[in-house]
Amino acid sequence: MNRLFATRRRTLGAATCALLPGLPVLSALSTTPARAQGTGASTPFPQRPMKMLIGSPPGGPSDFLARMLADAYGPQFAHPLVLEHKPGASGTIAAELVAKAAPDGHTLLASGPASIAVAPHLFAKINYDPMKDLTPINILGAGAFVLVAHPSLPVSNVAELVAYAKRTPGSVPYASGGNGSSGHLCTEAFCRAAGITMTHVPYKGDGQAIVDVVSGQVKLFFTAPNVGVPHAKAGRLKLLAVTSRERVASMAETPSVAESGMAGLTDFEYLGWILTFAPAGTPPAVVDALAAAWNKVRNTPTVKGRLDELAMVAPERLAERSAVQAFVRNEHARLGKLIRDVGLHGTV
Repeated sequence: MNRLFATRRRTLGAATCALLPGLPVLSALSTTPARAQGTGASTPFPQRPMKMLIGSPPGGPSDFLARMLADAYGPQFAHPLVLEHKPGASGTIAAELVAKAAPDGHTLLASGPASIAVAPHLFAKINYDPMKDLTPINILGAGAFVLVAHPSLPVSNVAELVAYAKRTPGSVPYASGGNGSSGHLCTEAFCRAAGITMTHVPYKGDGQAIVDVVSGQVKLFFTAPNVGVPHAKAGRLKLLAVTSRERVASMAETPSVAESGMAGLTDFEYLGWILTFAPAGTPPAVVDALAAAWNKVRNTPTVKGRLDELAMVAPERLAERSAVQAFVRNEHARLGKLIRDVGLHGTV
């Protein structure tokens, strides 16, 4: 599952938003610098630029949301947040570096489930324990996946897909970004809930997978909205459903999987998420200051508008750090069970 990408580093500021034309920057959200007394009353935090490691290549959801966070931090701290991409090994390279970094708040992690709730169960061995070595700070966003299908697949909604798969067990090939990827686990959770079987075709990332789905070599794909929706809008794919329990505001015409009414699917929900972490042992005042900086802006119209670009939200129920910590524990347990059920435990 390792990927070979060159490591890239860049400082976040308003100029970085040029990578996503048309998106507003956040530098105007606050003009009052803030400092946290994280290491003692006479020692302000941060003392130098902060670094956030990302275990995936530039351009994905983690990168997008981390850049939003850096823009939010900019006006509130005396030093900037610098992003550094360390892709590979399902994000465990970045996570391990942060887990072993000095616990002073200057080295942080932005991660989805891969390095936190998947790799510990999927890999035979990793050199950190996310439940002991990392401290959750914030949830930056949580959002639905979309289910897209090639036009040649003779289904137009989830109910028809389930009926078709039951008539022809294993005949529907589905793509994913790799064994144990979010798309893989989402599809397997869907299959188990619906009582169907389909054939897994893993790729090295969603970008590679979508090419074969559009060409029709693979028929079905649970993926991020920014990967699948543009092809659906262009008529190259059919958009069948979203995986949140309710519809997504930016795709209001697309039903949720749960709306299918099919047995086993009425409560179906599978969300992707991006959280930030600090090394365990980071002073509580520092962690609280980092959490407060995001909470200050997460409900502003600008941030909400940009989260809509990924069909994500900053859930109110996870505003408190205690709720974020409980969420991480629950996800670690839930995905661990799914990985064992699929037979992937310790296979990498």
